[in-house]
Amino acid sequence: MSEAYSPVPELNLLREFDDRIGPVYYSDGFELREYGADAGLHTWSEHPDFLSRLVPFAQANGSGSDYALWRCDGRTDLAALPVVLVGDEGHLYVIARDLRELFRLLALDSAPFADVGFLAAEDVEDHTAGHHEYLTWLDRNFGLGPPEDVSALWAARKEHDDRFRAWASRFVELLDP
Repeated sequence: MSEAYSPVPELNLLREFDDRIGPVYYSDGFELREYGADAGLHTWSEHPDFLSRLVPFAQANGSGSDYALWRCDGRTDLAALPVVLVGDEGHLYVIARDLRELFRLLALDSAPFADVGFLAAEDVEDHTAGHHEYLTWLDRNFGLGPPEDVSALWAARKEHDDRFRAWASRFVELLDP
């Protein structure tokens, strides 16, 4: 039996990093949780198709929002699935086109907000304790860093979000992101 955190190699690398640096944040509000554990999705909808196609894996902020992978199709590379924000204030939308894009957004070290996406890196005054170690990890493992143009990245995920919102609206009433 495997002791891997998840079936997603990229998330397993992040879990190893998370375990290594200990109980410190490396991106504001972000915290890995048990892969696939209940994140309150049933409070949105009890429909089996809705519940089976969203796979929670992390806390997005300290007030109850979570990140989940959206199994939008049959692709085998789970890291290539869109990442959804399951918001504690009624928001449900695609936050990143895939895990690596989410990792880049986490490098901004700001919690997601429904109305603005993420704060730009230069707008964050005090970084979390593990932020610089996270940037090193992100570069070493994926050759990535924080996005230079957050607005462009935010706009690029819109096609995925439109598709997600059309699918999710069959099960839940959606607020504007």
